Amino acid sequence: MPALLLIALLSISVAHTQGPATKNPRAGDPNAIRAGLARFQLSCAECHGTDAKGVFGPDLTILWADGVSEERIFDTVRRGIQGSSMPASRMPDEEIWAVLAYLRTLAPSVPLPPQTGDPQRGEQLFWTRCGSCHRVGGRGGYLGPDLSRIGSSRSRETLIRDIRNASASIAPGYKPVTLVTADGRRIRGVAKSEDAFSIQLMDTRDQLRGYLKSTLREVVNEPRSLMPDFGSAQLPEPDLDDILRFLGTLGRAGAARP
Repeated sequence: MPALLLIALLSISVAHTQGPATKNPRAGDPNAIRAGLARFQLSCAECHGTDAKGVFGPDLTILWADGVSEERIFDTVRRGIQGSSMPASRMPDEEIWAVLAYLRTLAPSVPLPPQTGDPQRGEQLFWTRCGSCHRVGGRGGYLGPDLSRIGSSRSRETLIRDIRNASASIAPGYKPVTLVTADGRRIRGVAKSEDAFSIQLMDTRDQLRGYLKSTLREVVNEPRSLMPDFGSAQLPEPDLDDILRFLGTLGRAGAARP
């Protein structure tokens, strides 16, 4: 399942000549919830996490808090998302509804606490600290993922984890590598494509470069992200709070940009 699930949920049409029920017919059914948990762990947890709070894919526990209808969620799972890594589901309807019944149990039972932080200051901090590697609205660097809609696909808790411990989960397409040339030069970047004979990477200067492996001394797959861990010494809590508030405005329905 992809990182753009919530975006698709907010934009996909739900007009069908014959569509699913408008409410989950298995909601609250203990047997369905148990079956949905098993199916989720088998089919969805790799991208969305065992707690459904997101790894490479978005946090699914906030769908209900964002007002996304179960019919729209069902429709996205059934159809998949064209042009993404999420295919159309082959699960029977009852299994999809069971997964939704399980996810519904993970939704916050109380209203989310009011957001804190200054989004205007957060935007300034973002461009100072993050904009050389990340893009928002077509502006910024290419070394890291585009964050233009990150507010609709990541919870605050997941964003904190990603910022404080950047290597905890490295997004597909951003695997860090170091290339060692024949003369000993070391070129760091993220691998964009690779086969048995060649490798293409985006280097730390935002340059897309290709190499024949036969011309390289070594290709080192790095275990840690190119993004540093921003601990409290590097990014104090008030600054993190402001950046999170800014990121929360990006791509979220009904959120006003600062």
